Amino acid sequence: MKVVISESKESAGIKAGELGADLIKKAIEERGQANLVFATGVSQFDLLSTLVKAPGIDWSKVAGFHLDEYVGLPMTHYASFRRYLKERLVDKVGIKQFHFIQGDSEVLRECKRLSEIIKRHPIDLAFVGFGENGHLAFNDPPADFKDQEPYILVNLDEATKRQQLNEGWFKNLEEVPNQAITMSISQIMKSRYIISCVPEKRKALAVKACLEGPISPQAPGSILQKHPNAIIYLDRDSASLLTKYK
Repeated sequence: MKVVISESKESAGIKAGELGADLIKKAIEERGQANLVFATGVSQFDLLSTLVKAPGIDWSKVAGFHLDEYVGLPMTHYASFRRYLKERLVDKVGIKQFHFIQGDSEVLRECKRLSEIIKRHPIDLAFVGFGENGHLAFNDPPADFKDQEPYILVNLDEATKRQQLNEGWFKNLEEVPNQAITMSISQIMKSRYIISCVPEKRKALAVKACLEGPISPQAPGSILQKHPNAIIYLDRDSASLLTKYK
């Protein structure tokens, strides 16, 4: 695991996106296709904007996978992660093959469908983030580090639901869904490279626990300490409590 600290949220996202673009082009050059996983949320705005503008990526040779999605939320909802990725990435670059999570379908069947697809697409690069409670994707603490199914159904804890509310995606806490389909920890860890962009002061406690604490299901993002090609991009605010990485 490598940690990169930038002066601002914007520069952290830009640097993460620039490395991501290089790794995508490298995968296409070496294997003829890049299999990618994309995260959502406020932390990914600058990263995705950088990717969209990056020159030299043949997006027709990219297979994209969706990291997580709420159960029961239609794509038309403002908070839908399908809508987020479609508007900020897929429609802008013309990815021909993007495997969205249909969170408003029959959830167990959808988990199985996506799991079968991703088993045929070894992931070259996964873009992920930490939640304020240290969650990785929607794997809230205590996360299941052992489940080998690529996509799983999970319950969302109150801390995660409040984060989504406070970021402005929902009008009230009751509107936030109680469940989500998420990529499992074990599937994320199978990625050849992992880029995690985690800016802002509100993430500082989670960053401290995940990067300098023990590897534990109570801090799901801590599992990235075991990944040889995980690169964590922080800004000065999210890195403010760290002592090892300065």
